Amino acid sequence: MNYTTFNKSRLAVSVALLMGAAGQPVLAQEADDAAEPQVEVIEVQGIRGSLLRAMDLKRSTPGVMDAISAEEMGKFPDSNLAESLMRIPGVTVSRNNGEGSQITVRGFGPEFNLITLNGRQMPGTGFTRSYSLENLSAEGVKTLEVYKTSTVANPSGGLGATVNIVTTKPLAQPGERYSFMAKARHDESVEKGDTVTPEIAGVYSNTFNDDTFGVSLSFNHYQRDFQRQQANIQGWQANVDLPELDDALVIDPRAVDENGDRIGNHFFPKDMNYGIDDVENERTNAQLTMQYAPTEDVKVTLDYTVTNSVVGVESIGWGIWNEFGGNINAYELDENGTALYADIGGNDGSFTASRGTTEVDARSIGLNVEWQVNDDLKLNFDYHDSNNEIDNGADKGMGSNGQIILGSDQLISKVYDYRTGEIPHAYINWRNGTNELMPSEIDSNFSQFIHSPGESTIEQLQIDGEWFNSAFDIPMAVVKFGLARTEQTMGGHSAWSGLRGGPGFNPSFTEIFPDSMFTRHDTSGLLDAFAGGGSALMPNYYYTYDFDEAVARQMAFLTEELMGADVYVPDAYFDGIDSESYVEEVTNSFYIQTEWDFDVKDYPVELIAGLRYEETDVTSTVRQRVEKQVNWVSASEWIMQYEEGGTDNFLTQYGKHDVLLPAIDLRVELTEELMARLSWGKSMARAPLGNLAGGRSLSGSPKPGARTGGQGNPNLLPFESTNLDIALDYYYGEGSYASIVYFRKDVDNFIQTTITETTIEGLHDIYNGPRYLQAIADIEARGEQATSTAIFDQMLANGHGNADGQIEPDSNDPLIVWNISQPTNTDSKSVDGFEVAVQHLFGESGFGFGVNATFVEGDVEFDVDSLTQQAPLTGLGDSANLQGFYEKDGLSVKLTYAWRDDYLLGVGQAQGSADAPPQFFKDFGIWDMSVNYDINESLTMFLDVLNITNETEQGYGRYQEQFLFARQYGTRYALGVRYTFN
Repeated sequence: MNYTTFNKSRLAVSVALLMGAAGQPVLAQEADDAAEPQVEVIEVQGIRGSLLRAMDLKRSTPGVMDAISAEEMGKFPDSNLAESLMRIPGVTVSRNNGEGSQITVRGFGPEFNLITLNGRQMPGTGFTRSYSLENLSAEGVKTLEVYKTSTVANPSGGLGATVNIVTTKPLAQPGERYSFMAKARHDESVEKGDTVTPEIAGVYSNTFNDDTFGVSLSFNHYQRDFQRQQANIQGWQANVDLPELDDALVIDPRAVDENGDRIGNHFFPKDMNYGIDDVENERTNAQLTMQYAPTEDVKVTLDYTVTNSVVGVESIGWGIWNEFGGNINAYELDENGTALYADIGGNDGSFTASRGTTEVDARSIGLNVEWQVNDDLKLNFDYHDSNNEIDNGADKGMGSNGQIILGSDQLISKVYDYRTGEIPHAYINWRNGTNELMPSEIDSNFSQFIHSPGESTIEQLQIDGEWFNSAFDIPMAVVKFGLARTEQTMGGHSAWSGLRGGPGFNPSFTEIFPDSMFTRHDTSGLLDAFAGGGSALMPNYYYTYDFDEAVARQMAFLTEELMGADVYVPDAYFDGIDSESYVEEVTNSFYIQTEWDFDVKDYPVELIAGLRYEETDVTSTVRQRVEKQVNWVSASEWIMQYEEGGTDNFLTQYGKHDVLLPAIDLRVELTEELMARLSWGKSMARAPLGNLAGGRSLSGSPKPGARTGGQGNPNLLPFESTNLDIALDYYYGEGSYASIVYFRKDVDNFIQTTITETTIEGLHDIYNGPRYLQAIADIEARGEQATSTAIFDQMLANGHGNADGQIEPDSNDPLIVWNISQPTNTDSKSVDGFEVAVQHLFGESGFGFGVNATFVEGDVEFDVDSLTQQAPLTGLGDSANLQGFYEKDGLSVKLTYAWRDDYLLGVGQAQGSADAPPQFFKDFGIWDMSVNYDINESLTMFLDVLNITNETEQGYGRYQEQFLFARQYGTRYALGVRYTFN
């Protein structure tokens, strides 16, 4: 779509006046009206126009910067801002439910990148600093600016990059303009909900009173129903106790030492589960902007942005859980010591139903005043107040996220098998003589309800100035300066019902769940995009049941028949608030920047040099519960007990730091086509907000192997990076260029989570205590296997249970050894790499393409062979993007491909061992396509196809054989129309 719009220019007006003077006199009023300054607008729209504007921004910016521009009003290159950003060299996107959500730049993940809205810092969601880009509509966005080099005038926090979202401003393009879009979308995966869901959006802008007052409004309402199929392992345990077994039951290819002992580590999965999530996502956002220019020297802008997002999830899951302790019957390892096959006794198999709704409410109000004091001085005053509230208990019926676990422990053994296919199999040998549990054998384990609301706010005042040098005969053109105060708060609380209606299987409970409550399904359509999925999966069946019916039946039975026992109630606040944390950051900053223009041997040079200083005060307030003891309440559940009677306390801690951030950008125009850039400077990213919350918390469900806790550190220093960028750009044609950039980042104060083994006075451990060991001896004396179920039952038989059938610790038991993790600043690390990019337009043919790749490495990788604690960089990995298009005569077709190599998601697994094992995301590539056809100059029809080849997501631990997750979403389609008036 190429449109050229001409408005009267001063030259055109002058010509008209001259022609008028030659033919007839011109009235004074007519001459005054004609002489009013008007701006000529030659606007190339569509893909070509978007690429031209983005290239012009890149070329005119001194440092290393890339941009994405709207193709026309109300039409961004992608419907999702994050997915647009992944077209930029060095930028990769993390996905949430198959949609772009947050960005990684040059290997630095979301927490290292700052997202600003019209230059303002925005609050993250929950205990993060990362602003989720999917919460902002693309329709009202004019430009995305990605600054990869240090710029002291920008707010700090973008160690990887600062992304500035520039929205529509009415006075920037006077007159009436609007665009409206309607879209029908369909997900191939959808099973529940609507097969077709709507999305509507619009942008309206107009100016009044001789273009001195303007209003723009953008809005978007989006609905998406889909299904997420997944398989998961919560964690891998290193070096569990291996029993002495016959050679026929063991395959272990690891080498042996001179004593015949195996060399190296070995790893077993803590569980294996499968799940189906039916998701309904509804999002509404809008932005209202009003501008008033009472004089040529003053412009006032008031804007209000609001977002509401509601995600409801209904899930069914099933699988096994393993508690290692003399219950491994047979196994096969690979050369890395990873279990490919394991036959494990004890524990249980279960079917889980979950339901929850999460709502995010975000709003931001801002006031900006631009004042041209005189020809040499310009001032800018900006204030905004933004907040982001998240409520994961927005379900009106429960006020929490709920989970019900039904199943049985009547099994002989469980089998984990990852020797064929991409999905591990996990089937159970039930005592009924089959590999399938019957509905009549399913009873209750437990239910739990969680509510963890939180809020993040930012209040910011900035004063910026520009002084244009006309007084001194030196090549310094501009001095920019500014100061700001930013107050950011984050906090929330967590409530957990505890394990209600149990825990522990009781065959008498089966009477409350009739066979008719359960529906049996085969796995023929489950995870069928993976080898080994679908009907080949073991187990090849699963049960579903209605969440509300299960809740009602448990409530009725347990309150009527078991009064005085562990009464079932769907209440997250049954035991009150479990934890509460707040962090406040107050930052005062100042910067000064000078811009110089001069020639060196006929080469035009632009030099920008600046300095930024910031001082930050941190206050952490944490509510702590006083732990009493850990009870063994069922064969597979251990529950923390707390002191009663208002013994909670609030702990307040303080931290403080300051930073000095210099920056230099040098741009040399070697020829009209060839541009060289050199940038040096320092940037920073603050520690994750969650890490700053002090105080200590211990797991409420501390099973053996999962006795964990956490402790924050409000004195964490920010990451500080010294950056070097060398770039060469070749602009060889209209809309065409080639670019290569070398970058290096030396980062100080890297944060490592240190895990310390700690005992806490008064918290005794039943596990391996005298009574526990006596139970093992009693079981083995009978020639039976000492599984956790057998040990628990034997301890009850030995008279060690209380009135509720639970086992309490006593003073003869040893103290529990807790693995307490705490973040600390550690050593320096370096990252360097290259970005290459080519953009080419084939003249007036309508064809064009863009391709870019990033190659990055450093001493920040995770050493998978080491069990020592490490501080790697998450997100590090190579990436590449490709875009090809045809646009002519009202038809545009665009095909894009984005690829990302394996990268580290994070350190630590939910049920992983204490050595903090890694989580890796497997390499991923996705094809998208967009087709637009102009019915006329205003009306366009379009078709978007996302994830054309139905790519899946996979993750693993230390080695690819340590499966962690597999997810399947399907292809998405959207058919729509857009009406635009400019």
